[in-house]
Amino acid sequence: MRRACERAIAQGLPAIAFTEHLDFTVWHEDDAATSRGLIDRHPAHQMPIDVEGYFAELAECRDRFPELRILSGVEAGEPHLFAASVAEHLRNSPVDRVLGSLHSLSLHGRLVGVGRLLWDDADVTMRRYLTEIVRMIEQSDVFQVLAHVDFPRRYWPGGSDQYVEKDYEDEYRAAFRALATTGRALEVNTSSPLASVDQVRWFREEGGEAISFGSDAHQPTAVGQRFDLAVDIVEAAGFRPGRDRFDFWRR
Repeated sequence: MRRACERAIAQGLPAIAFTEHLDFTVWHEDDAATSRGLIDRHPAHQMPIDVEGYFAELAECRDRFPELRILSGVEAGEPHLFAASVAEHLRNSPVDRVLGSLHSLSLHGRLVGVGRLLWDDADVTMRRYLTEIVRMIEQSDVFQVLAHVDFPRRYWPGGSDQYVEKDYEDEYRAAFRALATTGRALEVNTSSPLASVDQVRWFREEGGEAISFGSDAHQPTAVGQRFDLAVDIVEAAGFRPGRDRFDFWRR
């Protein structure tokens, strides 16, 4: 975390958020995952967050780098399926920023990573994925930012350059319309294949008002990666810096 903060300062970023992955391999009986008949997750290598260690290092970084706004956070995986489990975690460990993300889809009673499902039928999986994004937005209000809306592109068969974004315009627009209705922000993720100007413009045309930039930096060297290109894309789609330098970008 210290090295990530150093990288953020070197790049001139005013703030950084450490959104630790919050993915469940076991869950509460009151979670929708239970009522849907889901019994496990594949792959299941997710580990519990070291909450004590996380907040201790966060406090150290805040003391060490007072010129940088440092936000606590989580990236809640499939939050609509784990509302009770997410709520319990946040009651015990509240954070500044919550991202909502979708990494897996159900298959025969299991949550399966979308990268594995793409090889069976990429087109069907992508449409299922974006439809589930709508369901996630409608059924969970715990997150402020929708993370990497087209996460499956990272694992597209034959390479991400084979992905034809326009084929899924209707599904994207449905997701963006649902997100815009809630007033929440869309993340432009620079670890994924970058969103196109068209995609960000679809969000704006569907009523979207706020954009967040996320480098999805699992390594300090990736903090702020390709933000210059992301800014160009977002500006070309009609968004501008927000009310202050810590705000989302806005239409």
